[in-house]
Amino acid sequence: MRIIYTFLLLFLSFYGYSQLKTPSASTASEIQQVVGLTEIVVDYNRPSKKGREIFGNLVPYGKMWRTGANSGTEISFSTDVSINDTNIKEGTYSIFSIPNKDRWEIIFYSDINLWSVPRSWDESKVIFKSNFKSNIFNNSDIVETFSISFQDITNNNFDLVFSWDDTYVIVPIDVPTRVLVDNQIELIMGDNPKSSDYYSAAVYYLQEKIKLDIALEWMNKAIDMIENPRFFQLRQYSLILASNEKYREAIKVARKSLELSIQANNQDYVKMNNDSISEWSKK
Repeated sequence: MRIIYTFLLLFLSFYGYSQLKTPSASTASEIQQVVGLTEIVVDYNRPSKKGREIFGNLVPYGKMWRTGANSGTEISFSTDVSINDTNIKEGTYSIFSIPNKDRWEIIFYSDINLWSVPRSWDESKVIFKSNFKSNIFNNSDIVETFSISFQDITNNNFDLVFSWDDTYVIVPIDVPTRVLVDNQIELIMGDNPKSSDYYSAAVYYLQEKIKLDIALEWMNKAIDMIENPRFFQLRQYSLILASNEKYREAIKVARKSLELSIQANNQDYVKMNNDSISEWSKK
């Protein structure tokens, strides 16, 4: 009897304190992306197709879906963003969706840390809701594992893309980069700016193709304040001159950048300067 009792204790102890870990059927994933000055984070779980028919079957049409598996899918924004001209405050939201054959309804919900669609749905917690086209891959590609990704990223916007099986949905999202940068520029330029401040602001305007006359004014100040401008700084200076249609001056600066690029053995800048000099010489 004592032997049986001892064996039972060992059996219960083994199962009570087992360290065995097995993989989840749907792997957890976190993706992060900085767009302009906004950080976006998505936490979700990724189910796989495994030979099943997904939309209209495993994921029924017309019914609320957690947009993933296991615990709910969450998205975080470090600044306010905009979707379809609707402002969404910075913060973290659950993503729900209602897939249909032609369109999906995408919903941002203020409750987070949810296992699935809440049993007591509260419409007042819906932060955003809109329909987006459901697309079919043209070349019969199949996405085996459900995926959320960031695509077509610029300083001011990006696409949040949901894809699984033969289907993908694109949600364009705008971020307030220009407003945030303009606020910084206004503050810094009113408080004894350094050469690096003038330079960074000028290059930003060049990248955005805005206020190019001001970009040139500030780049002139930056270069005047730098004792020995580097080849990459002169490269940006030449581009701003060309953007203001001052091609003769742009060529002159590009030749100086080319000379310094050769000395630095930077073949990328050597090529870029040569290409630009050739292009601007035809203007």
